Amino acid sequence: MARAQILHEEFPFEREDIVIKERELETNEKWGKRPWERSVEELIEFGVINIDKPMNLTSHEVSAFIKKLLNAKKVAHGGTLDPGVTGVLPIALNRATPIARTWLSGDKEYVMVMKFHKEVDEDRVKSVLNEFQGAIYQRPPLKSAVVRRTRVRKIYEIELLEMEGRYALLRVACQAGTYMRKLATDIGDVLGVGAHMNELRRTRSSCFTEKNLKTLQDLVDAWKFYKEEGDETYIREVILPAEIGVLHLPRIVINDGAVGAITYGAPLYAPGIVALTMDIKPNSLVAIFTIKGELVALGVSEYSSEKILKMEKGKITSDTRVLMPKDIYPPLWKKTGE
Repeated sequence: MARAQILHEEFPFEREDIVIKERELETNEKWGKRPWERSVEELIEFGVINIDKPMNLTSHEVSAFIKKLLNAKKVAHGGTLDPGVTGVLPIALNRATPIARTWLSGDKEYVMVMKFHKEVDEDRVKSVLNEFQGAIYQRPPLKSAVVRRTRVRKIYEIELLEMEGRYALLRVACQAGTYMRKLATDIGDVLGVGAHMNELRRTRSSCFTEKNLKTLQDLVDAWKFYKEEGDETYIREVILPAEIGVLHLPRIVINDGAVGAITYGAPLYAPGIVALTMDIKPNSLVAIFTIKGELVALGVSEYSSEKILKMEKGKITSDTRVLMPKDIYPPLWKKTGE
């Protein structure tokens, strides 16, 4: 398997499993722009921020603060956190807001402090935690924003990091939509001592982790340096290209000629594909990139990676959501000159 260098090697979450379908990966440098070459204004128009949500603010309040500070027309966040919960809250800006919906269904990871209502043996706690790994049944709590019906959620990992007295520190990797407060209560019920969630911090949301986390103060300071001194160094560390926000998705890379067609509303056809990742399944959401690494659109693939590699013609995607403006790449089917 050959590998195409699609995004800058310093970008986080870079995919290693790009398979080249066509031998020639040529792109016209007159069209488009590599994500890391965008101006600050362009990043605000099509960027994401990995914010460390502070205590006592709602996710909506954090989004509203960022919107006002950057004078953005639109912002969207990737999954509500209660006011008392801190941690990873990805924010999408302006034209990037449609990608926020891809974060909602992404896996999550938390660090939670539980308090047991009675003394309990540590070995017994570890034994009971093992019972919660895998598929569990949960009924959303009374104060939830969804219909209260029992549903199945997956706990991928649950680990006791530390225990002191009646307090336990847990790390939980889980499916989106898992209620940590309910999980703590259920663990306490199984132990027969009762328990509740005392503190909670989200450490991962979809492709965002604490590695690139920035505080609201980081953003304010970086914005001040940029506006008052023209220093772009810090603001570029805070506002990342929107492409960072979809690198958890299967990826299709297309040639320059297909880019213009898609931005004018055409679906993606097999001849336009030059590379792809091997995790595409039928009816799965994929991110469509240019050779330069620009995000063109989100679409639903009708076929698997294996099938696409063998296809020489035919439509590949449906329900395409175009994210790139028209005329960044010319409509080559109109025989536009270079």
